[in-house]
Amino acid sequence: MKLSIIIPVLNEADGLPSFIDRLMFLRISSTEVIVVDGGSKDASTQVASRDGIQVIQAERGRARQMNAGAAIAHGDVLLFLHADTALPPFADQLIKGALALNGRVWGRFDVRINGRPFMLRVIGHLMNWRSRLTGIATGDQAIFVTRSAFESVDGFPDQPLMEDIELSKRLLMLSRPICLADQVITSGRRWEAHGVWRTIFIMWRLRWAYWRGVPASELAKIYR
Repeated sequence: MKLSIIIPVLNEADGLPSFIDRLMFLRISSTEVIVVDGGSKDASTQVASRDGIQVIQAERGRARQMNAGAAIAHGDVLLFLHADTALPPFADQLIKGALALNGRVWGRFDVRINGRPFMLRVIGHLMNWRSRLTGIATGDQAIFVTRSAFESVDGFPDQPLMEDIELSKRLLMLSRPICLADQVITSGRRWEAHGVWRTIFIMWRLRWAYWRGVPASELAKIYR
């Protein structure tokens, strides 16, 4: 069972060196790593390609970038990873073992949000609890899925926001997700930059509107 990690990036040059270093243990075990750049204005593509990682270009937008990466990946299992998120040790073995034992076709990790405000820990805990309850995963939780399942639901929807939620809904028709208790650690920079409570309010407002049927294209304007 071969694993491919697909990483959408946009102007991530500053953080990419340490991020790529953390993936070294997976690359040694023959895990495929594909960076998909969405038109960075900085040196993201040059930085990513220094260590022999495959870098491709795609239209800007996480859904389009991740679909482009999946289209060229060779893995039986696809892991979609944000460039500010660190995987736990032996993530590849955790994923392969869970898929082999559970009879399910997709899953995600628990998430811990790294940052100074204590509230970020609470938010991460609530995200994990909500995900277990609803079966909906977010991109911050490092979604993984078998290639056959991903292709059967036509991949990520071509929309500028909530692509992770929509993919989860599609995959739920195939199986419940595997919810690994092992944690990925994601950056809390967005929360800290815009204020924790303000970001919570915006995210819940967007989710509520999406649930009511507001198009993702309209929600993207609010998000920006």
